[in-house]
Amino acid sequence: MMIAHSLRGETFGPAQRLHGATYVVEATFRRAELDSDGVVVDIGRAAEELRAVLAELDYRNLDDEPGLAGMNTTTETLARLVADRLADRAGAGALGDAARGLDGLAVTLHESPVASASYERTL
Repeated sequence: MMIAHSLRGETFGPAQRLHGATYVVEATFRRAELDSDGVVVDIGRAAEELRAVLAELDYRNLDDEPGLAGMNTTTETLARLVADRLADRAGAGALGDAARGLDGLAVTLHESPVASASYERTL
């Protein structure tokens, strides 16, 4: 996922100016028991839904997105946003029946080989 954004606050130094970021996004799905087919979730459907969630953000200046107005779009905030959107899709059945048994999911955004942030939530 490739985005442009600026971050608010002295903590972010030069990143307060508009800049770009490229992320490799990883989603991990969790459940206590495998379903009757021996899977946690239909990985094909999960990948499709992750791509759909990312398409809503990819190649966008997040500063201009009305739904993100007032949000400091840090890597951690974006990981939470992606996780929440995936959770909504799982709850709506978009990831298949196996996803109804999910206990949780984690989303990690890798900005480089040595810099990443994750957000984990229960379902």
